[in-house]
Parts: sequence; C-alpha cells; structure tokens
Amino acid sequence: MSTPAAAQMSEARSSSGFRFAMLLPGALVTFLLILFALGLVLFLAFRGNDGSLLGSGFGLANFAAVVFDPLYWTVTLRSLVIAALVTLATVVTAYPVAYYLAFYAGRRRGLLLFLVTLPFWTSYLLRVFAWKIVLAYNGVLNSALIESGIWSQPTLAFLNTPAAVVVTLAHAYAPFAILPIYVALETIPKSLIEAASDLGARPFTSFRRVVLPNSMPGVLAAALVVFVPTVGDYVTPAMVGGPASTMIGTLIQSQFGKANDWPFGAALSVCVMLVILVVVLVARGADRRFGSRT
Repeated sequence: MSTPAAAQMSEARSSSGFRFAMLLPGALVTFLLILFALGLVLFLAFRGNDGSLLGSGFGLANFAAVVFDPLYWTVTLRSLVIAALVTLATVVTAYPVAYYLAFYAGRRRGLLLFLVTLPFWTSYLLRVFAWKIVLAYNGVLNSALIESGIWSQPTLAFLNTPAAVVVTLAHAYAPFAILPIYVALETIPKSLIEAASDLGARPFTSFRRVVLPNSMPGVLAAALVVFVPTVGDYVTPAMVGGPASTMIGTLIQSQFGKANDWPFGAALSVCVMLVILVVVLVARGADRRFGSRT
C-alpha cells in the first residue's frame, strides 16, 4: 500500500519525465541546427586554407585579413546602411497597417491578418523575381510611365541600384514587421486610451503620449527581426542590385562558393555576427528602457 508521500514522489518523477520528453526534440534541434553549426563556423574561422574542406592549422590570419582590408569595412558599412534603410522603410510602412488592424479592423481583422501572412505562402525568390519584372528596363514601371506620357523612353534608373534592393527587401520583410507591432498594439489596455481621452487629450496627443510609447517594444522587436537577416542577405542584391549594391552576404557566399575558401568565409561570417551582436545589445538596452513603460 503506497503512502501519500510515495504517490507524490511518483507523480513528480512522472511530471519530470514528461517535461524531459517534451524538451528533448527542441534541445536536439537547437544543438544540431544552431549550436553545432555555430561551433563549426567558429572552428573553421581559425583554420588555414589548404584546399581541403576543413582547412589546416590554427591562427588569426583570416581575422587579420578581414580587419586590415578596407574592402570588407566598406562593404560591411554599406550592408549596415542598406539594412538600416530597409528597417526604417519597413517599420514606417508597417506601423499604420498594424495600427489599423489593432484598433479599426473590427470583424475584418481575421481576413486582413490572413492577407498579411499570405506572402509566407509564396517563395521568397518568387517575390524577388516579381520586383525584378516591375523594375526592369522593359518592366511594368517603365511601361506605365511611358504609357502615361511622363517619360518618352525606358530608363535603367530603377533596377540594379541600392534603391531597388531597399524596396525589394522592405516588401519581403513587411509581414515580419507588421505582426510584432500589431501584437504590441493589441496588448495596450483600452482603458489607458479612454483615460487620455477623458482627460482632454486630442487623438494625436493620445497617440504620441500613450499608444506610441507603449508600442515601442513591438517596434524594436520588428526592427530587430528585419535588420538582422537583411544585413547578411545576398540573394536580393545579386538579383536586383548592381556593383554599388554588393553586400557582405555576397562576399561571404563567394568565399564558400567560387573562391572555395571556407575558413576565410567563416572568419568573415564571425566578424559580421559580432557587428550584429553589438546592434542587438543596443536594441536590448532600448527595449529595457521602453519596456519599463508597459
């Protein structure tokens, strides 16, 4: 006959076993797909290139080549600027959409959220190709301008430019910005907005003093979600950008591809990750500041 204490111990062991079973798949995925891959990149970054897959020896020659070559500093700075412009354009255009979804969509909210997530159903490359068709020399935009009489002949000013990269990436990552901002706006207590109105605040004042500060955690999360992947993007610059739009991801891809120099590509990746880490830490500091208001 079991005692109550023994029954409690058996229940605790069963609960611990259940938690372990539930956490095991996620832990394996995290280790195999993230930690192992990151460890392999760090290992390769310190190896020398001898033509083999894993290189030979250990040293800091790869990092020295990255630090002392101005080409990589120039391309990294360009990547940060383009990513910052993409983030700014995406957040500025996503905020009104999220604001409408949170406060004015009503019964149409479910349908509109479905439309926001609809681009996830299509290939990223397909969306980039669509923008390439729009911006091409004989594309949709040039044809529309000629048909309207604004221009008399097509122009090369749209495609293969940094602006084309910014527009394409901003469109591709728009859903990633809309959803976290919408969640932040949705969690704002309606009583705060009503209280501001009762105290005589005009709609713009209520937005500036109540809604915007309380939605900043979502804005910062959206900015981070957009900024981090766009820094290392290489597909979009290769398809709609030109030489002036070369980003650091393109150089990393070339090291793992045509150059067949995996150790140097790994070192370049580590340096980029460190730069992004600094940006993330700054964003976390800002999130703590604004998060204290919610």
